[in-house]
Amino acid sequence: MIDPKLLRGDLTQLQQQLATRGYSLDIEFWQTLENERKSLQVRTEDLQSKRNAGAKQVGALKKSGEDASELLAQMQSVSGEIKAAEEDLRSLQERINQAALQIPNIPAADVPVGESEDDNEEIRRWGEPRQFDFDIQDHTHIGETLGMLDFEAAAKITGSRFSVLKGQLAQLHRALIQFMLNTHVNKYGYTETYVPYIVNSESLTGTGQLPKFEDDLFKLSNHTNNEDTDFYLIPTAEVPMTNLVRGERLEAKELPLKFTAHTPCFRSEAGSHGRDTRGLIRQHQFEKVEMVNIATSDQSDALLEAMTAQAEYILQQLNLPYRVMKLCTGDMGFAAQKTYDIEVWLPSQETYREISSCSNCGDFQARRMGTRVKDGKQTSLAHTLNGSGLAVGRTLLAVMENHQNADGSVTIPEVLRPFMGGSARIEV
Repeated sequence: MIDPKLLRGDLTQLQQQLATRGYSLDIEFWQTLENERKSLQVRTEDLQSKRNAGAKQVGALKKSGEDASELLAQMQSVSGEIKAAEEDLRSLQERINQAALQIPNIPAADVPVGESEDDNEEIRRWGEPRQFDFDIQDHTHIGETLGMLDFEAAAKITGSRFSVLKGQLAQLHRALIQFMLNTHVNKYGYTETYVPYIVNSESLTGTGQLPKFEDDLFKLSNHTNNEDTDFYLIPTAEVPMTNLVRGERLEAKELPLKFTAHTPCFRSEAGSHGRDTRGLIRQHQFEKVEMVNIATSDQSDALLEAMTAQAEYILQQLNLPYRVMKLCTGDMGFAAQKTYDIEVWLPSQETYREISSCSNCGDFQARRMGTRVKDGKQTSLAHTLNGSGLAVGRTLLAVMENHQNADGSVTIPEVLRPFMGGSARIEV
């Protein structure tokens, strides 16, 4: 959530900043709410002053032995008015909060202004795409020919946009997870976590998926406990890991906190019908190794650069060419103030495709979660960051395509071979 103070002042600049994100701020709506709030606030304070003055008068009357019953009756009436005014103010504040939850984060000053991915800024590239001397096959053909990737079985079990991995391909998938986790824990000092795959609505509100993006989530029903609580499958481990500090007051000297986890992720992809329906690019269920940093405002910019480099290191070790893109205002996620996407080269598509997204959310999520940092006598909101390190399924398909051989086999990157029993190839 953006700073509420911004919604109480001159809204013209805020409207212009949010317009670059494709969000239209209704200035008249917010001015009306603010005028109502001020009016109720003044009325409540006036009534409270009247009650306080009356209480002193009652005390003086009683002290002098005079009858205070009439004034007491008046004060009872004033107390009733105060209660009603305070309830009106609480109700209005809830309306303001709910409306504010729909507003995206404000872009950082160095984020390029643009409308779509076409306006993103390329920062750097690593590796040269391999030149093949045989016909390139996509990962779907490679996996099905090996008999290790089965979409028909998944469709029978569940439906479209699911997959079944078998044999060495399933083992390679697990090897990637182990390699990623070991790297983030042993090389970069992350704390490995095992977190719930089911979260409540408060957690999703804290990180920004709710209320705006409920249609993209898998909501659970028919649960027998906690009937007043809504539960959802996680769209990313960012949600449970970031919410580890929800409502907490952290000591500045203990930051940054660095968490990593491997989890399945579940997304209904409500807004992406027809996109990448074939293969592993866009699945309803996929695996991801996620990184989350909880930091001070002074640390977060540097941590975004470090987190991006940590995700890049994984691709370098796998010898997968990639590029890093700074996302424009119109292409960033709702909660982000600045994002780098890492895009891996896919030979079958002759293009780069997203494999990691690393974002600094500033204090946007912390304000929603009530997460603060104490530094001596000063208290401020924490900064939160998240990044994929990496999306496992997309890394798997990138390995399959970039390291495919003419005979249909796949060469296993050297760093993964210890997890594969020493095997150098996946083959029939």
